[in-house]
Amino acid sequence: MSIQHPKFTAAAVQVAPAFLDLDAGVDKAISLIAEAAANGASLIAFPETWLPGYPWFIWLDSPAWGLQFFPRYHDNSLAYGSPQAEKLAAAAREHRITVVMGLSEHKGGSLYIAQWLIGPDGETIAKRRKLKPTHVERTVFGDGDGSDLAVHDTPLGRLGGLCCWEHLQPLSKYAMYAQDEQVHVAAWPSFSLYRGGAYALGAEVNTSASRIYAVEGGCFVLAPCATVSPEMVELMCTDDMKRQLLLPGGGFAGIYAPDGQLISNQLAEDEEGLVYAELDLGMISLAKAAADPAGHYARPDVTRLLLNKTPGDRVVPFSAPGVEIEDGFEALQPQRAEV
Repeated sequence: MSIQHPKFTAAAVQVAPAFLDLDAGVDKAISLIAEAAANGASLIAFPETWLPGYPWFIWLDSPAWGLQFFPRYHDNSLAYGSPQAEKLAAAAREHRITVVMGLSEHKGGSLYIAQWLIGPDGETIAKRRKLKPTHVERTVFGDGDGSDLAVHDTPLGRLGGLCCWEHLQPLSKYAMYAQDEQVHVAAWPSFSLYRGGAYALGAEVNTSASRIYAVEGGCFVLAPCATVSPEMVELMCTDDMKRQLLLPGGGFAGIYAPDGQLISNQLAEDEEGLVYAELDLGMISLAKAAADPAGHYARPDVTRLLLNKTPGDRVVPFSAPGVEIEDGFEALQPQRAEV
């Protein structure tokens, strides 16, 4: 018996965001969604926090200096259920394409580095948050929880995603591999920060992390990567020192096969556009025949992973004697005297 494995075209974004402008960013995203669909793509992946852009200002000076940008960043982050979110879902539905959007999620007074997986019917497949923001990202963003390490069944295969340096967290990666992930979105912001001063932040390390994820996980990896526009540099780099810390460009988007090879076209690092590749999920069994780290190549008698997938709800309403839940809040009810 011959099994028909999914085969489809995928696209990864290498485009600068409409920085600090959510409405313009949504319009730009819809244009890219339409372009990818017109070129036959069934899946498009966006970079980390592409809406409304990665907050590079946190890396350029003190937290107090960076606060000047925060109100605008907060107000232009995406809230689920908002008109802007509905426009994105409608675009996925109109063009019959699966979208993995990288966003700063606005929830109440807090922000989260997030990925929103939208199906070709416009319905939500999943919403996830970066488990632990990296370094100074913690001055802006909150944490995710174990429920965010999840892989989802879709017509395109088992789909999951992680953001940026989550790909340097061995246990988080292993948790994803163990869920039989087939198509992975590795969302990156851009690689144009601290060049010559922090090798670990450069393209060499981070593109290698995407490639290694493909080999270790035996899966396809889409690695969207934004560029930094000259306008972003002009806005945030207010002196010569800052202009040395953040450079224009930094786009290194690619798509990797389960054996680690780059299978997409490439763009110059300051060039905007989409990179494409044909994905044949039938290749995965061949890659895993050699090594399946969460399967036949594992030694669970020696090392095992504990994964707590309980959602980290901040408030959990419950009823106690004499207490009823009204609109998510506890309301005291009068007690009847016992006779």
